[in-house]
Amino acid sequence: MKHHLTISIVALLFCLYVSPLMSQADITVEDIWRDYKYTPKSVPGFNFMSDGIHYTRLQKNKIERYDIRSGDKVETLLDGSSLDIENNRISSYSFTQDESKILLAIDKESIYRRSSKAYYYIYDRQTEKLISVYDDDKISAATMSPDGAYLAYVWENNIYYFSIEDEETLPVTDDGVTNEVINGMCDWVYEEEFSFTKAFFWSPDSRKIAFIRFDESEVQEFTMTNYDGGLYPEYETFKYPKVGEKNAVVSVHLYDLKTDKLKPLDLGNLEDQYIPRIKWTNDPKLLTVSKMNRHQNHLQLYKINVETDASKIIIDEKNKYYIDVTDDLYFLSDDAGFIWSSEESGYNHLYSYDMNGQNKRALTKGEYVVTKVYGVDEKKGVLYYQAAESSPLERQVFELDLKSGKSSLMTDKEGTNNVQFSSTFDYYSWSHSRINQPATYAIYDRRGKEVRSLEDNATLAVTVQKQQLVEFIKVPTSDGLELNGYMIKPKGFSMTQEYPVLMFVYGGPGSQMVTDAWKGQNYWWFQMLAQKGYVVACIDNRGTGARGEEFKKTTYLTLGKYETRDQIESAQYLGSLPFIDQDRIGIFGWSYGGFMASHCILQGKDVFDTAIAVAPVTNWKWYDTIYTERFMRTTEENPEGYQENSPIHYADQLEGSYLLVHGGSDDNVHFQNSAEMAGALIKANKQFDTYFYPNRNHGIYGDNARLHLYTKMTDFLLENL
Repeated sequence: MKHHLTISIVALLFCLYVSPLMSQADITVEDIWRDYKYTPKSVPGFNFMSDGIHYTRLQKNKIERYDIRSGDKVETLLDGSSLDIENNRISSYSFTQDESKILLAIDKESIYRRSSKAYYYIYDRQTEKLISVYDDDKISAATMSPDGAYLAYVWENNIYYFSIEDEETLPVTDDGVTNEVINGMCDWVYEEEFSFTKAFFWSPDSRKIAFIRFDESEVQEFTMTNYDGGLYPEYETFKYPKVGEKNAVVSVHLYDLKTDKLKPLDLGNLEDQYIPRIKWTNDPKLLTVSKMNRHQNHLQLYKINVETDASKIIIDEKNKYYIDVTDDLYFLSDDAGFIWSSEESGYNHLYSYDMNGQNKRALTKGEYVVTKVYGVDEKKGVLYYQAAESSPLERQVFELDLKSGKSSLMTDKEGTNNVQFSSTFDYYSWSHSRINQPATYAIYDRRGKEVRSLEDNATLAVTVQKQQLVEFIKVPTSDGLELNGYMIKPKGFSMTQEYPVLMFVYGGPGSQMVTDAWKGQNYWWFQMLAQKGYVVACIDNRGTGARGEEFKKTTYLTLGKYETRDQIESAQYLGSLPFIDQDRIGIFGWSYGGFMASHCILQGKDVFDTAIAVAPVTNWKWYDTIYTERFMRTTEENPEGYQENSPIHYADQLEGSYLLVHGGSDDNVHFQNSAEMAGALIKANKQFDTYFYPNRNHGIYGDNARLHLYTKMTDFLLENL
């Protein structure tokens, strides 16, 4: 102990001695958003192979195979530059189950947030033959069958399957029409709010395809205007269901490759219902389908025998607020049962059921939330999951013995931990970060022993330690709650000086900004502001995640009410601190955060001096059905909730400096929101600043857009705060 103490004292004296020599370099917007000088290194394209001891990565257009234990490159599986095609740049790749073939996506381009299309090729590793799936056009959602004999994809709203042996393509559907009927791909609102794009699924025996059909012929259209140097603008029109309007009519269908027969599956009444998930069991006869009502507070899990058409509801869950859809459904082999997550206890936990939905047993319990399920090592009888057990700010990984029910901690580092297992569960990659520590990546064996480091970001970690380190804080409210927050103090901080403060907010349902995890590019912008003499603070209001159902769902039917109150009270608390100038408090947010920043500058006009709102919702009636109605129901059902909690209705209260920013081609939060807000402010004769970004979507990036935006925001703060 004395030896360690001596080392600590020497280290402290060393730091005190050298700290003046290690002064902070001035950070610039160009460093962050042009040169990406402070971006951590990651480990992209990391895929375990089925033997459990190798992985592959896509590097410099080569798919290369590595030994997990040594890190040595074993072989180059494919060099993209050797492909005899016009564009041979590999965008992404995947293997068949037996890894004998590689599916290559070439020249991939985005459609919306998650969807994309590309040219696809199949490369046979043994014969080195390259097969084009479809030469004439890009296709979407290309997916190999489990046996590797077929590939299914979507083109122009129809599903096709391709026989690899015969190199023959056959249609599964033929009624797909743009902006009318979609087969096998999600419509816009499903993709955005249920977080998936491919809506067809191979059976385990590769003989059937189950898929969702979307009839969106009655859904209202939205048009975006793009400017590309032509005499006239280009118009992009797509179906977007807004609050209270008609959704696509969904149905589930089954196609049998052997008989070439297509049939609908019986799920009872599907009027104003959602199908947020489909998943096959391990039995090729049994398919499960999740069905949810439009209010999203009643979820039923159907088990369907696709040969007899017999169906049974095996989960029937209701909630007084709403139910979050997750991917926490795992089927055990030999029809031993399945694992499912639910918030029925008030916290998200895991439960075990038999295949009929009976013999329910809680696998996890307590006043914490399970945040992710990694899978089950059935040979060992161990379930792996992630949870915020020790604190809402942290994420740890656990292993649970399914027989004894005993859970134990796998990761022993404070902060945020995530893992990815090899197919045999013998090894796993472990990523770890903290709010003042960029991510590290390493390989571990099942005993928890580090095999080797993949990336430690050591150089950047040293740079971080020269900055104004982030501190976690607790903020009291008038309702007796303590809100979690963090703060960055200015360079040369003094308790006797008063500083302006910029608050950063998101605040949407189930989200978290205040976690002990690396914060990405904004971390460096906040550091830059700290160098310029600002305090930066972030507080998670009511409605945010990892603190249980009641804390998260307090905002039900009143999105913006309690969140705004919490942010105003947080600003008042910060203003009461001796080193904060209470007359110079600003707030910045993007998307839901832009909605919050707008509310704060309007309803908190006596507290907030300045606000920046990027891509904000300004009236909930202009947003989509699934998200908005989940939390607010419709304007007819909840008129007060919409009237009292939309910033546009408070435009006449603006007194401070307000910067309103939006992308002209934002398919998510439409430019309409900012255009209408600008109109309301003009009508009220309120001066404000505005920036718009033509042809940019919700993320506002590309061709210097981020650099341009952050330069403007920095200048705006320097001028007004």
